[in-house]
Amino acid sequence: MLGVTMRRTLRLRQGRCYFGLLTCTNILFMAALAPATAQTSFDASPQRATAGQPVTITLDEAVRRAQANEPAYAAALAEGRASALERSIARAALLPGVTWHNQGLYTQPNGLQNQAGQGAGSQPSPRFIANNAVREYASQAVVDETIGLGQLAAVRHADAAAAFGAAELEIARRGLLGAVAGLYYGSISAGHKLAIAERAQTEAADFTAFTGKREQGREAAHADVVKAQLLQQQRQRELADARLAADKARLELGVLLFLDPRTPYTLAEPQIPGPLASRADVDQAAGKNNPELRSALASLRLGNADVLSARAAYLPALSLNYNYGIDAPQFAVNGPDKVKNLGYSAMVTLDIPVWDWLATEHKVKQSEIRRDAAKVALSATQRRLIARLDEAYAEAAAASDQLASLDASVSTAEESLRLTKLRYTNGEATVLEVVDAQTAFFGAENAREDGRVRYQAALADLQTLTGTM
Repeated sequence: MLGVTMRRTLRLRQGRCYFGLLTCTNILFMAALAPATAQTSFDASPQRATAGQPVTITLDEAVRRAQANEPAYAAALAEGRASALERSIARAALLPGVTWHNQGLYTQPNGLQNQAGQGAGSQPSPRFIANNAVREYASQAVVDETIGLGQLAAVRHADAAAAFGAAELEIARRGLLGAVAGLYYGSISAGHKLAIAERAQTEAADFTAFTGKREQGREAAHADVVKAQLLQQQRQRELADARLAADKARLELGVLLFLDPRTPYTLAEPQIPGPLASRADVDQAAGKNNPELRSALASLRLGNADVLSARAAYLPALSLNYNYGIDAPQFAVNGPDKVKNLGYSAMVTLDIPVWDWLATEHKVKQSEIRRDAAKVALSATQRRLIARLDEAYAEAAAASDQLASLDASVSTAEESLRLTKLRYTNGEATVLEVVDAQTAFFGAENAREDGRVRYQAALADLQTLTGTM
């Protein structure tokens, strides 16, 4: 007993893109490989750094450059396009295929004559009985068509795979948007903190000079000068750390933007973030277009298509074959005595599966197991989406509420520092009070920068989640 199993399986590597901060090793490695891999993306940029004038990068420009240079996003884009082409390939399998078959065959004769060939006269008999003549020529147009449930299942699988690829591409795009936005705002914040550290170092140096003059005028003790010098040394170390952090942030963002991450560039200051949208608007936007939910739904459709494809092996498959041309001892339209070589033949084949040692049944169970797992993944995705949306909105709301408080803290600390310095000049405050006031003021400025970045990052995450970025 023979069993015939016809099944087409389209496999799609499933993967998500996760973007994070790049280490120095990654930066050096990508910079070494960049000239061989990313020449096109850099040369096609409309903005280039001229001699002595760094290019200005906006957030939209940074995203565009990152999409051209990020290999994980490029892989997701290629996979999405390839999945879309699989759809047309599967649909083409439903239509008849046409080929033009040409063949010339020579068989050693056995020394006898026969009348099996075309023409009135006898001809040499071939030694191989499967061949029709010593010389045989075939030139035929062949039309093939196979009708079965397996072909329809392949189309469904290809459609689901294309939808899955599109959803995964959107997930990769949003992940890249979030990563670029985080690096962009982080680099700007690092630059602002560097400016704060420079002002703090200048303030400490001025205070050291001021306490030295007061000591010379016998208005302050030498302990005040020592305390001011210690503060200045601390501010110098903080300035060095801030400069290092700014350089690292620029390099991490430069890896996504340029062939050489050391390329000088400036970042355009982002606009002041607008007010947070209402929760109803956020829920509505998230429900309309969520790629993770679409990806889970596409995975379930892939599972259903696999089940259908496995069950198709239980059913018969009908094949149609039509040939038109010549298959004769002469490569000609007419043979000897005007015998017509040109003609056609047709064949209908029905393959009925009988027994395959339960392989089809096991494939059906296998596909059903994977489909059930896809159902669980879909349910988990829905729950995770609800929780993540609540978390992102709560984070953005909390960060937004703290912006006004942080601005007020900076104003209060600045006024406190001014009054404390006046009191110290008049001999009414100690050097420790001045140091504490300076530390509080610059700490409030750094906290405000952290708060701004937190709100911008939370807003970008919420916009990415709802598809509005």
